Amino acid sequence: MKNSNTTFGTSAYGGDGWSGREQTHAEEIGSIWASCGIDSEWATLRSVLLHRPGAELNSSAEDPGAVQMLEAVDAGLAREQHDQMADTYRQHGVDVHYVEPEAPAQPNLMFCADLVFMTPEGAILARPASTVRAGEERQVARRLAALGIPVLATLRGNAVFEGADAMWADPNTVVISRGLRTNEEAIEQIATILDLGGVNTEFFDLPFGAMHFMGVLRIVDKDLGFYWPRRTPFAAVRALEERGYRMVAMPEEASIRQNTAINIVTLGPRKILMVAGFSEFRDFYEQNGVECITVEAIELTKAAGAVGCLSGVLHRDRVGE
Repeated sequence: MKNSNTTFGTSAYGGDGWSGREQTHAEEIGSIWASCGIDSEWATLRSVLLHRPGAELNSSAEDPGAVQMLEAVDAGLAREQHDQMADTYRQHGVDVHYVEPEAPAQPNLMFCADLVFMTPEGAILARPASTVRAGEERQVARRLAALGIPVLATLRGNAVFEGADAMWADPNTVVISRGLRTNEEAIEQIATILDLGGVNTEFFDLPFGAMHFMGVLRIVDKDLGFYWPRRTPFAAVRALEERGYRMVAMPEEASIRQNTAINIVTLGPRKILMVAGFSEFRDFYEQNGVECITVEAIELTKAAGAVGCLSGVLHRDRVGE
């Protein structure tokens, strides 16, 4: 019989009835935490994070450059095209989640790929480099928490990082670009976080005038990638070739068309989502054995991004298990 005058031996203090936690954090993904995480750029896509654009795009009307856009954007048409993209994801078995900000959205919030980078154990929250986008990460953090996706880390000090600057080369290696949107301080912090999960980090310098790594290089299968010649770091291409990738240079084109054509999302091995209206690039991808799903998104591209930038990847099938 327990003595009612003492806590010793009670379950709360480790006595009878105490049940210790034995699973690792990684093992709790899919039970305590939502199913989430990635360890490749090419495995079957399961869920994405989007922000459905609204009246915030009207801020591009007077001075697009002030909100980091290329041209004034028609908010209504942009929303229609964004809805088509979301429906296309659903048609291909991808769950679509929306940011749902608690306050009026900032103009660039729809570019969700910039705001989060997923690991097998949860999210690393971005810290956008410009004042125009500062604070967007707070809205994403709030939504990730509501979805049951763990946030492993936020960045500190003067670190700036956008998710479109990082990608998985293989289940044990993340490659990151250093440039306008991501600095060395951020890379050091991310490398420390990834190292705790046994993941190595390599970084490469982007050329002056490039926005993101995503805009110059994409991986579409375990052994196939595409890159923009003259803009992709030589060492990045070589690093992927050394890992068994066949790296294919994109056809030479005007920079705005090149940038839009390579701004894709890999839906699964050798299957991509791309912007409609670039038939020569679609033919090029198909000649290299890639199935192309297209969506109308030209109005959205006026904001300086395309389907890749618009889509925060939350979950893919794992290849390292």
